[in-house]
Amino acid sequence: MKSVAIIGLGNMGSAIAERIREKFSLSLYDIDEEKVRALGFTPASSMEDAIKDADIILIAVKPQFIDKEFLSSIKREKKGYISIAAGIPLTSLENNLGKGNIARFMPNLAAKEGKAVTAVCFSASADKVFKEDAMMIAEAIGSAFILSEKSFSAFIGASGSLIAFALEFIYASAMGAVNAGIPYDQAEKIVSDTLLSALSLLNDGKHAAEIIPAICSASGTTIRGMEALAENGFDAALYKAVKASSDRSEELERESKERLA
Repeated sequence: MKSVAIIGLGNMGSAIAERIREKFSLSLYDIDEEKVRALGFTPASSMEDAIKDADIILIAVKPQFIDKEFLSSIKREKKGYISIAAGIPLTSLENNLGKGNIARFMPNLAAKEGKAVTAVCFSASADKVFKEDAMMIAEAIGSAFILSEKSFSAFIGASGSLIAFALEFIYASAMGAVNAGIPYDQAEKIVSDTLLSALSLLNDGKHAAEIIPAICSASGTTIRGMEALAENGFDAALYKAVKASSDRSEELERESKERLA
C-alpha cells in the first residue's frame, strides 16, 4: 500500500484524509495535533517524521504559508507531491521542489461529502504510476477533471466559487417563494430538490440549452419567468461573477510566482 503524508489538516486536508484512509497508508501532520487526533490518527511528531517514509506528500497548508523556506523543508528525492494550495503554480513548485512527480489539485468545498469537483494538472515530468495514484486520491473526494493549468483560473470561477453562487441562487429563489407565500424552510427544500431534478435531466447526455426550450411552453409560466431573468441581467451577472473569480485567481498566481521566484 502506498503511503501519503498530509501536511495541514484544515477542512480540505481532513476531508481528503477521511476519504483515502482505506486506500493509502497515512501519516498526518498539523501544528494543531488535536486536528489529527480528531480523525483517529496519532499525529506525527514532526513534519520531518511525517514525510520521511511517504511516497506522496500532499501539501494542504494555506497558500500564504507556502514560501521558499517551507518548500525547501519538504524537498526530498524520489517523492511525489500534490498541492491543493490555490494560486501556487506548477512552475513555482518545480523551481523549489525539483522537476519530478508533481500535481496540482483544485478541489471545491464538498470534499467532506465526497462530492467535490476537482481540477487536476501534472508537471511535464510526472510518470504514469504517480498520475494514477494522484487520480485515485482526487476521485476519492468526488469527480476529477484533468485540465491544462492555464484553465485553472476559469475552473475556480466555474466550480470553486460557483458553489457560493449556487447557494446564493438557492437562497434568493427560496426568498422569492417566500414572497409568493411559501414558508422559508419549505421553500429552500423545494428549491434544492428542484435543482437536483434539473441536474438529473442532464444525465441523459443533453445540454442545458437543449432542455430549456422544452420546458418553456408558448406564452406559459416558465417563458414569462425566463423573460424576467433576461430583463434583470441574470446571464450577464453570472458571466461577470465567474470572470471576476477567474481574474482574481490569476492575480493570486502572479503574486505567488513573484513571492516564490
